[in-house]
Amino acid sequence: MKFAYQGIPGSYSENCIKVNYPDAEAISCRTFQDAFELAKKDKNIKALVPEQNQLIGSINIETLILKYRLNVSAEHFFPINHSLLVLPGAKLSDITDVYSHTAALSQSHSFINKYKFKENVMADTAGSALYISKQKDKTKAAIASKESAEIYNLEVANQKIQDEEENFTRFLIFQKEISHPKFSENEKYITSFIFKLKNKPSALFQSLTGLSIRQVDMTKLQSFPEKGTFSSYYFFCEVQGHIEEKKVSGAIKDLELHCSEFQLLGVFKQSKFRNR
Repeated sequence: MKFAYQGIPGSYSENCIKVNYPDAEAISCRTFQDAFELAKKDKNIKALVPEQNQLIGSINIETLILKYRLNVSAEHFFPINHSLLVLPGAKLSDITDVYSHTAALSQSHSFINKYKFKENVMADTAGSALYISKQKDKTKAAIASKESAEIYNLEVANQKIQDEEENFTRFLIFQKEISHPKFSENEKYITSFIFKLKNKPSALFQSLTGLSIRQVDMTKLQSFPEKGTFSSYYFFCEVQGHIEEKKVSGAIKDLELHCSEFQLLGVFKQSKFRNR
């Protein structure tokens, strides 16, 4: 099994692949779109992409979901624990500048302010670790995963430096082939889809009425504009339940009556993380 991900070795995406699919091959990609492209072209490659972070919200991959329309086959909630990585022998008192992705910097704001470090934005966390390893400057440090320290010959000066101890990112698995798990009453599921409403008053309210009447819980609803316009919007939606359940299929049929476009993206088992 192969998984494409955005970033380089040591990134949280790669770590998520290693933990959940230890025997899989992880393929590094420059962008999220590159990961989607590989999964679109090759049925033997899946894309693992972050969809939402507990602290900063949506990662804004909805336009790529719409463009590639790949099947969503799984979700994983992965802990994000930032570490301060330094060159071997460097002390905390030596550090003046820290480098990382903007999200990691914002999530470690209190730690950075405490030591009055100067922030420097990089494209990703693992990339900042690689950058520090090449600089050979003990005044510079990276905020990244502790796994990055092992890969790029750095030392962990501090662990779990993020402001909030609990910090999880939800990753989705995208694949070319359509495959839905067989319904079982002993399992919990998520049904994922995108839709565009007809241009009429109260369309969104009317379209969601079926979910309320049939008592189907919606776990996500996010709008994003159709390309080239601000007057037409798509919605990325997820509900609890399996498409084979009568209440879910009925609610979706009700919703489709109000849509000019609808596409089922996938049905997959809920992560056990949701049971906490």
